[in-house]
Amino acid sequence: MNHNPRMLRQRPSFAAVPSLSLGRGVSGDASMKWLSLVVWALVAFSAVTWVLRWTTPSGVSSVIRAEPQPMPELDATAVARSLGVAPAQVVAAPSLASRFQLLGVLAGGPNAGAALIAVDGKAAKPFRVGAVVSDGLVLQSAQGRRVSLGVALDGTPTLTLDLPVKK
Repeated sequence: MNHNPRMLRQRPSFAAVPSLSLGRGVSGDASMKWLSLVVWALVAFSAVTWVLRWTTPSGVSSVIRAEPQPMPELDATAVARSLGVAPAQVVAAPSLASRFQLLGVLAGGPNAGAALIAVDGKAAKPFRVGAVVSDGLVLQSAQGRRVSLGVALDGTPTLTLDLPVKK
């Protein structure tokens, strides 16, 4: 009849385990009371939530919707001034002459010669008479310490560059 040896072995029950206390000085009975209080509080909260959901009319929405109102026009400069931003200084476009720097001239006659010109602060490049320097400006002539730039080789000079004086 008692042929199952596992059933005959004694095992401790969970009620006899003293590890359920919450700390020193708190008995197992007190911890069980606190645990049952928390469980019943959760049950009550859940019941109240469901009752409130069921009792609200279906036509009433819990979300309040406000109509969007147009934003007022703001003056960006007035806002910037009120926040302490200094007014932006208008930077004038560089003049045509300030874009070019003449570094050397090789005069060779009326339609011959070359010039060493730096454009927009970049490295200087050699240009022969008749070559396009920048933005449609052509090197028209190279004479002594002066060169002329214009729209066409035979046109009127738009810009005249001189070599800087040696110190």
